[in-house]
Amino acid sequence: MAKLKLGPIATDKPVKVALSLPGALHRDLIAYAEVLARETGQPVPDPAQLIVPMLERFIATDREFAKARRQTGGTASISVSQPAHGPSSV
Repeated sequence: MAKLKLGPIATDKPVKVALSLPGALHRDLIAYAEVLARETGQPVPDPAQLIVPMLERFIATDREFAKARRQTGGTASISVSQPAHGPSSV
């Protein structure tokens, strides 16, 4: 089996995450957490714990973002907007 892009999830102080996810994406996060647990030998993490490392990995490996960040002297930032229908807890 190919290696997953994420390694073990570090235990960290719990933080409440408020956002809306499509049901299919939430099911994918649950499935990913289960596969990650099997691969790392750790307990199955809460799917919400996958969001930050996945975003960090995505940003760290996005070549165009890195290029834009270099061109702006490291000041390129990400703007996050909330959906019009409001956030919900995961």
